Amino acid sequence: MIELVFIACFAAGDGQCENRSLLYQDIGMMACLLHGQTQLAAWADSHPGWQIDSWKCRVLDRSMAEL
Repeated sequence: MIELVFIACFAAGDGQCENRSLLYQDIGMMACLLHGQTQLAAWADSHPGWQIDSWKCRVLDRSMAEL
């Protein structure tokens, strides 16, 4: 499973940022890297008031998953 990990910050500039991620089962790492910006643009469109600060793709580490 591939995870698109990103930091989203409140656009008001108050320093409020959150770690977020999107999970993909049917794509590989290269597809995530090639299409990540498109996916994040769609996320940003559906979350007004937030902006993407940084992002990366990685293989999901299930040992790091939150319970």
